Amino acid sequence: MTGSRHPHGVVGLKMKKLLFFWAALVALVFHTVLVECQQLTIEPEAGKQLVLEKADIESLTHMKVTTHASDTAATFEGVTLKDLLEKAGIEFGQSLKGKRLASCLLVEAADGYRVVIALPEMDPAFTDKQILLAFLRDGKPLDAKEGPYRVVIPDEKRMARWVRQVTTLKIVDVK
Repeated sequence: MTGSRHPHGVVGLKMKKLLFFWAALVALVFHTVLVECQQLTIEPEAGKQLVLEKADIESLTHMKVTTHASDTAATFEGVTLKDLLEKAGIEFGQSLKGKRLASCLLVEAADGYRVVIALPEMDPAFTDKQILLAFLRDGKPLDAKEGPYRVVIPDEKRMARWVRQVTTLKIVDVK
C-alpha cells in the first residue's frame, strides 16, 4: 500500500484538518470578542480607573473631520478627547490654571506606543483645535490595524501623535 492510501495517513490528514478548523474557529471567536468589547480605560488620577464600553463612547456627541494628513483624504468620525475626559471627571475651562497647566494626557496603544497631549491643547478656552478619538473612517469601523479607536489631530503636519489601537488614556502631572 502507498502512504497516501494507508488508513493511518488518511486519519492523520483528517485529524490535522479538524485541528486546523477548531484552531481557526477559536481564533475567530477570540478576535470577535476583542473587537466587540472595545473597551477604553481612562485613569483621571493615580489609583482611579473608569472603563468605558463602546456604547458609552458612542453615546457622546459625535464629530466628523476630513483630513489630508496622508496622501489620501479620509473622513474620521468619533468623539472629542475633551468630552471623554470630562465624562471621567476631568475639568476644563476656568479650572485649568496654575499647576493643572502641567497636566498631560498620556495616550497608550495596544502595542505599547505612547504619546502625550497637554490638557490646554484640548480646551476651547485655549484653542480651537479639536482632537478626536475616532472609531469610524469613511463611514466604516476602523480595521484591526487601526482600531477600534484612534486619535486624530487634524491640524498637525505629522501623524506621530495619531495613536492607533488606543487602549488607555491617563492624566499625568509633569514634575
